[in-house]
Amino acid sequence: MTTIPLAERLRPKTLNELIGQEHLTGKGSILRNAIENKTIPSMILWGPPGVGKTTIANIIAHTLQVPFYTLSAISSGVKEVREVIEKAKHEQNAILFIDEIHRFNKGQQDALLGAVEKGIITLIGATTENPSFEVNSALLSRCQVYILKALDKEGLIKLIDHAIKEDDFLSKKNIRIEETEALINLSGGDARRLLNLLELTVNQLSLNKKSDDNIVITDDVVFHAAQQKVALYDKKGEQHYDIISAFIKSIRGSDPNAAVYWMARMIEGGEDVKFIARRMVILASEDIGNANPTALVLATNTFQAVNMIGYPEARIILSQCATYLASSPKSNASLEAIGKAQALVTQYGDLPVPLAIRNAPTKLMKNLDYGKNYQYAHSFENNFANMEFLPDEIKNTLLYNPGKNAREEELRKFLKLRWKEKYGY
Repeated sequence: MTTIPLAERLRPKTLNELIGQEHLTGKGSILRNAIENKTIPSMILWGPPGVGKTTIANIIAHTLQVPFYTLSAISSGVKEVREVIEKAKHEQNAILFIDEIHRFNKGQQDALLGAVEKGIITLIGATTENPSFEVNSALLSRCQVYILKALDKEGLIKLIDHAIKEDDFLSKKNIRIEETEALINLSGGDARRLLNLLELTVNQLSLNKKSDDNIVITDDVVFHAAQQKVALYDKKGEQHYDIISAFIKSIRGSDPNAAVYWMARMIEGGEDVKFIARRMVILASEDIGNANPTALVLATNTFQAVNMIGYPEARIILSQCATYLASSPKSNASLEAIGKAQALVTQYGDLPVPLAIRNAPTKLMKNLDYGKNYQYAHSFENNFANMEFLPDEIKNTLLYNPGKNAREEELRKFLKLRWKEKYGY
């Protein structure tokens, strides 16, 4: 029995046994009602690891007693999908569960479309990534998206108590929990990680004792057990956030050497190639912006390229982009501009659009002075019309202040010609 991990031994078989996700599976909730009425739609279960995506899929299959097929997007392709669909044609109400569906490419996802549309299968996909980005729109439009949440402290403590009392192996030991902070913090809301860490700690303590009397779990013993077992890079844990932070800050700090080192840590740790590329797209605009507009072009192309190529060759493309971004001049002027603009919207609310720049597609609107006195910029010298485009309440407000770099200094010179005439400076 002990060769089966604790998280698997305690996997819930009914909704009443599930801890967490009450907003979806509690009494009167949308998913529970669907299961109880046996009207399951195709769905995408989106949430962090260890929160019950696979468990909910298994509960649905167990409750409905229908043919249930499972595929992993890591190891399965179009061939396996078509084989399941062919089998499902000769059955009724078959469910296909695809774990990590975000790893399916467009062709693999397209292979599911017809079967989902015709009702040959009911699809249940599980993903840790935003399905808006990772699932193609045609397939997504045919699925309900249910968002699962990381377990809170109360749920994690409840899970610990449940494991100690109900597990056939742990319940025979005299276990006393004195401190839970380490178990809670190291689990990060992941039920599977929590149970694995609890079992690891109990096993290590048991090895140091001649009997199972007085197994006392404290934060120190949990940390000690974790340090011997936890991998150097955990894609979903604290190290994940520390290393991506180091990567981003290295690029922002113009250090290509550190950037590729932290990138290598992520690659060797099995990080999703698209996650790394997506962060560089954000950085190209947030930290470089108009100091070098080509940065965003390269980062966007990098995201598209690595999505097509995959590992191991994608590491070369990622490295090219990271070193380029790190070596590029930096500016956060665009970030600050949108921040200031949003603050104005919050402060002043929905200010009316000045009449001069309103659209006037009808005679009535023209009679109401929509578009009156609008000055067409191209009709003036240097393509500049000396008019106000902001609402009166915030007119002459400076939001975009070009950064101090060669590219934006050129923009500053260009804008100053207009600002001087318009604003007097």
